Amino acid sequence: MHSNDLLKEKVLSILISAANKMADDLANGLETKSRIEYSRDEKFGDYSTPFALENKNLFKKPPLEIANILKEYITKEKLSSEIFSELTVTPPGFINFRISIEYNLRYINNFLMQDDLYAKVDNPKKIILEFVSANPTGPLNIVSARAASFGDALASVLTTLGHKVDREFYVNDYGNQVQLLGVACILRFKEWLGETIQFQESDDGRTISQLIETNYFPAESYRGEYIIDIVHSLVGKQEKVDWIKNLLKSKSYDELIEFFSLYAVQFNLGEQKEDLKTFGVNFDRFFSERSLHESDKVLGALAAFEGSGDIINQEGKKLFLSTNYGDDKDRVVVRDDGRPTYLLADIAYHKDKMDRGYDEIIDIWGPDHHGYIARLSGAMESMGYAKEKFRVIICQQVNLLEDGKKVKMSKRLGNFQRMRDLILYLGKNAKDVSRYFFATRTAEAPLDFDLDLAQDESDKNPVFYLQYAHARISSIFREVGEQWRSDIDSDFEWTEDRARLLFWISRFHEEVYDAAISCEPHRITNYLQSLCRAFTRFYGNKQNRLKDYDNDTRLYLAYLCKASQIAIREGLHLLGISAPNRLDRE
Repeated sequence: MHSNDLLKEKVLSILISAANKMADDLANGLETKSRIEYSRDEKFGDYSTPFALENKNLFKKPPLEIANILKEYITKEKLSSEIFSELTVTPPGFINFRISIEYNLRYINNFLMQDDLYAKVDNPKKIILEFVSANPTGPLNIVSARAASFGDALASVLTTLGHKVDREFYVNDYGNQVQLLGVACILRFKEWLGETIQFQESDDGRTISQLIETNYFPAESYRGEYIIDIVHSLVGKQEKVDWIKNLLKSKSYDELIEFFSLYAVQFNLGEQKEDLKTFGVNFDRFFSERSLHESDKVLGALAAFEGSGDIINQEGKKLFLSTNYGDDKDRVVVRDDGRPTYLLADIAYHKDKMDRGYDEIIDIWGPDHHGYIARLSGAMESMGYAKEKFRVIICQQVNLLEDGKKVKMSKRLGNFQRMRDLILYLGKNAKDVSRYFFATRTAEAPLDFDLDLAQDESDKNPVFYLQYAHARISSIFREVGEQWRSDIDSDFEWTEDRARLLFWISRFHEEVYDAAISCEPHRITNYLQSLCRAFTRFYGNKQNRLKDYDNDTRLYLAYLCKASQIAIREGLHLLGISAPNRLDRE
């Protein structure tokens, strides 16, 4: 299926053709603006256009008059009578289009019922989608869970366009934060040995070695209970425990920090992978920041700026002139002691992505990274990569609500809701419910996650409402048999609820396409709710109960049920949500 086959594109092509002819006759062939949108009220039609309102100055006529003239041009278009059953004009100047039953049937039969489910683009790309990329200094939190849900769904919808999408997780396993993680593990180990530890609230000038010696946590170190879990994972390894004790006695703190840093990173990363697996999210690659440093690619990335004029020396430091690309100030990429900054490591990582042959990079970042976009996109442009090759989507904050109140989070103190906490809290339905809830809004808007609603197993819970519709259709076929007919004849009565369900089924392809093009998977959740409401109205009408009809009518109604089920199932699967044929509460 090609994007030109989509219903909305068919309507738009007819509108453009008619508008051009009208402009030739009435406006000396001047260029017009043409667009199609969904009707705001279904009673007016399936699609509408504000053409008359947006081109009133060009034609120098009232919008209603323009709309009525254009309507006549549209009726003369070659496919108009075949596609539209009704064209109307409504104030203040909208033209409304109703798709004919016959065309909807042909459309669904040609694509949905032939497993031709997705519209493809002409030039598919090789895309690297980086998401989650949580620091391996602790467990995944709720924002990470949202990023996982959104990123995985986005990868799925982009794949429908024909793109080759690789899912990647960037492991920040290098630098000061990892060293502090190692220090925290040493102190918790000493606590396990029976020593008393204390927490420094502000930096008093003591070195890391002095703090370890006096059993004080650095002010910025990690304090959560999960550090104790890391240490306790070593308890059964007596040889390793004895080795650590000997290093403590000899005050070989640098060696201990190195060991515990690497050990804790691998432990935390293993826990993160388990949580992601439970969440149904799989990555093609976990990319280590440490590997960039060890292969000298970080400092080597500076060479990519040579000749650009965007790197200068200042007081022994190397600065990237990121203000040339919209940043609020220039950024240090190499410190005066020769050490690269985090920014240079990120630049090297993104250069590595392009060196691996990707046509486009999409990053999903956390809510506190807005200011980072200009400097990194500027670096990409400075290295000679086109702007459109790099895109950042910000995944905003999640507010957990319980009894109508926010649940507070603080990662450093260990007082925060982990992704694992959410999974355990929601129980057997955790993956489906949480992935759906996270997908209900655009990633760039804050999300309120209602834990009480998420635990509700009635159809008040929106994901159960969709799953119940799918399971209900399965139960219908178990009752009357898995057979249907698509060659619906003229004797079949197209009631309002049957006709509306047919149209909502036919919208499946373009809703998925729009979600992919806009990088907004939440459009699919909105669509599925509308489709299932149409199905509920349809099957809630006793006139549509399959078992009460003759064979032909029953098979025609079964066709509508089967097409609905396919759209519901495929939409849920794109979001990473199961479509069960039976529910325990059925």
